[in-house]
Formats: sequence, C-alpha cells, structure tokens
Amino acid sequence: MSRELPALDRPLHTPNWVMLVARFKQMVQRDKLAWGLIGAWALGMISLPIVLWTVGDNLLPNAVTLTTALQAAAVIVVLGKAWGWPRTIISISAIAILGWLIEYIGSQTGIPFGIYEYSDRLQPQLAGVPLLIPIAWFMLLPCAWTVASSLAGGRRWLFLLLSIGAFVAWDLFLDPQMVTWEFWRWAEPVGYFGIPWTNYLGWALAALIMTLVVRPPQKALPPLLAIYGLTWFFETFGLLFFWGLIGPALIGGIVMGGFLASAMWRLYRSQTL
Repeated sequence: MSRELPALDRPLHTPNWVMLVARFKQMVQRDKLAWGLIGAWALGMISLPIVLWTVGDNLLPNAVTLTTALQAAAVIVVLGKAWGWPRTIISISAIAILGWLIEYIGSQTGIPFGIYEYSDRLQPQLAGVPLLIPIAWFMLLPCAWTVASSLAGGRRWLFLLLSIGAFVAWDLFLDPQMVTWEFWRWAEPVGYFGIPWTNYLGWALAALIMTLVVRPPQKALPPLLAIYGLTWFFETFGLLFFWGLIGPALIGGIVMGGFLASAMWRLYRSQTL
C-alpha cells in the first residue's frame, strides 16, 4: 500500500544561497522600477571616483546631486508601493520641510549640530541651505526604519532607538567625507576626525523628531535594506581606497555594518529575506 508523501516547497538539499537568489529575482520582478533606480544609483556611485580622475573636482557636486536624486527616487518608489502614494507624499514632504528647517536653524545658530556653514559648491540653495540637503535626509532615513523594523520586534521604544542608531551610523562616514569635499565646514574642527560630537547629537535629535512626526509602519522593506547595504559598501570601500579617510571608513564600516548584518540575519532567520 503506497503512502502519500508530503508536498515540498523546494527540492531536497537545495542550498540556501540558491533560495536567496530565487527570492531576489522574485523581488526584482515585483518592483522593477525601484530596483532599476537602485541599479542606476549604484552605477552612479561607482562612477564618482571616475569623475574625479577624468574630469576633475569641478563636476563632483553635479555627480553627488545626481546620485542623491537617484537614491531618493528609489526610496520614494519603494515607499509609494508599500505605504500608498498619499501617505508617502505627505511623509516625504514632512521630512523635506523639517530637514530644511533644522539645517537652516543649525547653520544660523549652531543648534543642534554645532557651528558650521555651507560652501557654495552645492547649488541651488535656499537661505544658505543647499536644497540637496533635505533630499539627503529622506534618502536614507526610511532605510534606517527598515533596519530598526527588522530588529525591534514591534517594540516602539526600541524601534525609535534603533532607527536613530542606524541613521546616525551613516554620518560616521558622511560628515568627514563632505568636509573633505568642501561642501561644508566647521568653525571648530575637533572631535570625531574634525567633526564635533554635538553634530551627532543633532543628527540623533533630528532623526527622532522626523520619526515621531512621520510614525512609519514597523515593516521591513527588502529594497530599502539593499540601499542601506549598498550605502555601507560604497562608503566603506570609497573612503578606504579612494578618499583616503581610513579612520572613518573603519569605524563607520564596523558600526553601520553591525546594524546591517544584524538586520539581514534577523530577516534571513524569519524567512522574509
């Protein structure tokens, strides 16, 4: 008498990496526009050193503007599909307005970041604040929300703390890099490789305010985790091998990489990645 065998979701002995590749292909098929923008942004990031080598430093602000816009567009498309466009537009607008306002107050008063000023390299500007800066706030903050969502287990207080930590970790790379590129300068270049520690307290406060205002759903979105991971890779590799910022590369690589590895492991174990 034959016995009916249980149905299997996948063949026996299929390696885990094969299943991960299959899942990734499915994700790309579901979100072609988002992944296309992510790919275009990644190519733009790869091109930054080439821009410096071939045409010099003058086109660097334009290249940074383009890559920032592509990354922000990818994030917006992912959120639009996951949250719906009305909520996404309201949330992104709130972050952009808050980002500009915080930067304007900061550059005028030194609160909450410390005393700094923007150069004229990033254009256009509104009241002395490059319009690219508010865009930069929402190109990675939602990615930090995805990292926090995968680790917080639904606990709101932990989600807030992890969102702040995952976001501020990015600035361990960013501020030393932007100062080297002369996009802004500090009145007292002390603390973390010439970046005052008050800057990181300001980033934490700004991230907290924006997260409280937007109240994002605690849902991990794999494309945003991919952006977070690629940002970690490009910053670590670029600062280490191209921009000569070994200290920020190593420290940022460890801290941001810790958030990334923890989130990926948790999502892998939960079979959502």
